[in-house]
Amino acid sequence: MVIGNTSKKKAHIFSQLAPRGILHRAFSVFLFDHEGKLLLQRRSDDKVTFRAVWTNTCCSHPLHGYNPTEVDTPDDVKSGSVMGVKRAAIRKLDQELGINPNKIDISRFKFLTRLHYWAADVVTHGPTSPWGEHEIDYILFYQLKEGEKIEMEPNPEEVDDVKWVTREQLLKQIDDFSLKEKNGSTLIWSPWFRIIVKRFLAPKWWKDLKRTLNTNDFVDGKIHRFDCSEEHFGGAGCAGAWLSLLKDPEDNKEEAKTAK
Repeated sequence: MVIGNTSKKKAHIFSQLAPRGILHRAFSVFLFDHEGKLLLQRRSDDKVTFRAVWTNTCCSHPLHGYNPTEVDTPDDVKSGSVMGVKRAAIRKLDQELGINPNKIDISRFKFLTRLHYWAADVVTHGPTSPWGEHEIDYILFYQLKEGEKIEMEPNPEEVDDVKWVTREQLLKQIDDFSLKEKNGSTLIWSPWFRIIVKRFLAPKWWKDLKRTLNTNDFVDGKIHRFDCSEEHFGGAGCAGAWLSLLKDPEDNKEEAKTAK
């Protein structure tokens, strides 16, 4: 349930009073071509948080006060419609990647679940970083049809690079926190993307993409809660493990099975 609104800046500040910032809504779009390749983006060096990291197609936040609304009610989530988040996704696909909103059919988004996670951006700003993420992340899938193409014109203030990858290619690259590419640059992944890939995307959703998109077998009304990996502990609030300590032990057992 949404209980208020705040600025983007305030939502991402980590401090002693708010060790993990302010919990806020977000969404992550996973755009696949008709062959099942996933579009990744490398976030711009100009971003304040988690700059220059590779992640899923598009990530951002629904905005308060928009018309039509980008705020979903509990009933919207229960029904799986989440039209507010889907409108926000279309807006950001345009803003970040230059994808024409008229080329995206809102009815073809598949809302799967929500992820509650946090991460201090100590990679960009050092061990006492005042910046980070603390989100309820709505997961949206979208696949292009055979013969359907989209033109992209990435916004350099948002995106440095894009690439399409297969599931196998991604799994070879994401095992480690950072890897050296052939050109010598460091390949670093966003903390939320690493959680999603290892817990859900690789073992379930992408492994059977047709089933994921065309059935409700992987749709649930849960909020899955995960601490980030230890590389993202700390920050100005000296934050450590938390969400893993709050969860039902039975949930931990089930998630451990899924992650294998």
